[in-house]
Formats: sequence, C-alpha cells, structure tokens
Amino acid sequence: MTREDAFKLLSERLKNKNLFKHCLAVEACLKTLARRLGEDEEIWALAGLLHDVDYEETSADPTRHGLVGADLLEKMGLEDQIVYAVKVHSGHLPPRSKLDWALFSTDPLTGLIVASALMHPDKKLSALDVDFIGRRFKEKRFAAGANREQITACKNLGMELDEFVKVCLEGMQGISEELGL
Repeated sequence: MTREDAFKLLSERLKNKNLFKHCLAVEACLKTLARRLGEDEEIWALAGLLHDVDYEETSADPTRHGLVGADLLEKMGLEDQIVYAVKVHSGHLPPRSKLDWALFSTDPLTGLIVASALMHPDKKLSALDVDFIGRRFKEKRFAAGANREQITACKNLGMELDEFVKVCLEGMQGISEELGL
C-alpha cells in the first residue's frame, strides 16, 4: 500500500480532524525513528499512519480497537509486521519487534507533545525542546491520558527517554503545518 492509498483510507474512515492529526504525528515520529534506528521508513510510517484506522468504528467498544483495524489491514494485504504492531499498540498482543515497541511508546508521546505545545505561550512545536517536554512529563496531572509507563518503554528500542522525545519532536516539527502547530 502506498502512503497516498493509506492517507485516502484514513481520510475515509476518520472524520475527527484531531484524531487524523494524531495519526499524522505518529506517522512522522515513526518515520524519524526508523531513520534513526536503520529500519524500513516506509513500513514504520504506514504503521504509524494507520494504527488508529478503526478508532471511530470501535469507539463504542474499545476492546475491539486495534483488532478491527488489524483485520482490515490484513485483508488489504499489508505487511504482517504492520498488522501485528496495530494489535500491539492497543494492548492485544505483546511487543516483539522494534516496530511494536516504537508504535506502543510513540502513541501516547504524541499526545504529550501536542499538549505541551498547546500550553506553551507560543503554541508552536518549534518553540518546544526536550527539557520543556521533560518537565511536563514529570507533572503526572499534565496530559494525564499520556501513559508515562508506555512512553518509557522506549528503552526497549535502546533509547533513553530524552533521545526518544527528541527524535519524535523532530519528526512532528517537520510536519508542524499539517498539525496546525
């Protein structure tokens, strides 16, 4: 599946613009992480872009989130590693690859980064740095939905938290216009 096809599929299935932007943010982070770790940027980016393809469809039954999307992606012929990672990110399977850990850890981090940007006086990703986000990370009530334990699972990628945040922030800054930040 091309990025263009994936973008079109996501556009058809997600109507919430913030959820769509979240998928773009995860895509950007995973692509940047793949580059840093010497992994397949295209596969990682597709996993990031499509990880929540079923979110709106499964919102009434969150226990199905990830499973419905993975099934759809499998039927569309996407790589097994993408299908597996989509199941992992929603907690249905244990992580077993770098891609799995990357998606699992990045998903909540993008929310923390966006929340950090929105509370910054400039309201721009370009105004953020790792130190600013790190201080917000330590504030447990700030962006409370961003699971800190899940984010720190980045250690399974061989990365310290600050390096992980830096790489993801760079990825998101690269698409700041698309994200509106």
